[in-house]
Amino acid sequence: MAKKHVTMLENNPEVMNALAKKLGLSGDLAFYDVYSLDEPDLLAHIPRPAYALLVIVPMTPAWKQDREAEDAALGDPAGYYHGGPAGAGEQPIIWFKQTIPDACGSYGLLHCAINGPAARFILPGTLLEQLRNDAIPLPKDERAQMLYDNTAFEEAHQSVAALGDTPEPPVGKSEHKGHFIAYVKANGHLWELEGGRDGPLDRGELGEDEDVLSSTALELGMKRIIKLDSDAGGNDPRFSCIALAPSSA
Repeated sequence: MAKKHVTMLENNPEVMNALAKKLGLSGDLAFYDVYSLDEPDLLAHIPRPAYALLVIVPMTPAWKQDREAEDAALGDPAGYYHGGPAGAGEQPIIWFKQTIPDACGSYGLLHCAINGPAARFILPGTLLEQLRNDAIPLPKDERAQMLYDNTAFEEAHQSVAALGDTPEPPVGKSEHKGHFIAYVKANGHLWELEGGRDGPLDRGELGEDEDVLSSTALELGMKRIIKLDSDAGGNDPRFSCIALAPSSA
């Protein structure tokens, strides 16, 4: 597969709200900065329930080792790529293998928007609706190729690349070593969705009243990765997190 390149996106609400709008997510949802994982006062500005988290995680040695072990055990769960796993009345978990270098931010946003309750806010007739519907029946490789070949998705990504607070790096020249991960609550479970992995990861069950910013979800998801680093003696601060939740506008 020939490699195309795009400019890596900054993980902030301005960028991701602009991209979400271009792709076709309703303005009834919006991304918000997450300033703390522990202090309620610093989370009070985020309307609840929060439907998804979009985070950047640095590739620490401990997390790299953990990823390799998990991916080796994951194998090729074909059911995920054909619209599963989903029981009666449940929605499929839709995951894309990333094949466009430096497009991890738009893959992450896509995972946030087309899985779980956020999918109800996709506007009809939009690119987001098309991508979701086209992806569900496709196996892993065909799904990845479908997104790779979609020029409208690439153009939407590139159209917001100049937004944000940091200088726009040259296309294909990003030096960022972090990975975008989407955490989504779907079918009563917390799902970790990253295009650089070998499949979607079920991180565990959540209660009806627990969203992705609940203490359970944070312990199963983002805090789990932070703990891997700290238990190995690290203290890498390069984490960032935004949340997709009802719009306060």
